[in-house]
Amino acid sequence: MKRLSFTAALLIPSVAVAHPGHVADQGQFLHGLAHPVGGADHLLAMVALGLLAVQLGGRAIWALPVTFVAAMVAGGAMGAAGTGFPAVEPMILASVVIFGVLVAMAARLPLAVLVPMVAVFGAAHGWAHGAEGPGSGLALYAAGFALATMALHLAGIAFGRLLSRGLELRVLGGGASLAGLALAFGG
Repeated sequence: MKRLSFTAALLIPSVAVAHPGHVADQGQFLHGLAHPVGGADHLLAMVALGLLAVQLGGRAIWALPVTFVAAMVAGGAMGAAGTGFPAVEPMILASVVIFGVLVAMAARLPLAVLVPMVAVFGAAHGWAHGAEGPGSGLALYAAGFALATMALHLAGIAFGRLLSRGLELRVLGGGASLAGLALAFGG
């Protein structure tokens, strides 16, 4: 526990500041980095997308995560600007359920269908990040949430590769989908 406390203290931006005025910016990056892992809906969707990408293989391994992150950053800018996004929370929950179902069913949809769908879901997740984001230091906040999101996609890809695209992968997809439904109807 002492080691964890020491590590946490080192990560607090105000502990060691080399240049005055950068505390807020450092904090925004860390805030953005923590945001995608702070909610089960975001966490599940990111990992499920990584699972889907590895299940499909080929270009999907890079195309789906890159599309998601690019659309998420654009959606984040929309959210920060106060632009409306109808039904953003249902869209986020739908992304968890749909990505999970696609993995569970081992669906082989073409990239021409998946990429636009992933972009819409990415924009919804980004809008939520941007709307909840800071008033200043937005670029560092966005860099943090984009980096964390890509790391979660990579975690899903790593899990998928570890499971060799077998039944275990489909079970994880089904679990993500059920968790998404529980989030949607449980609270």
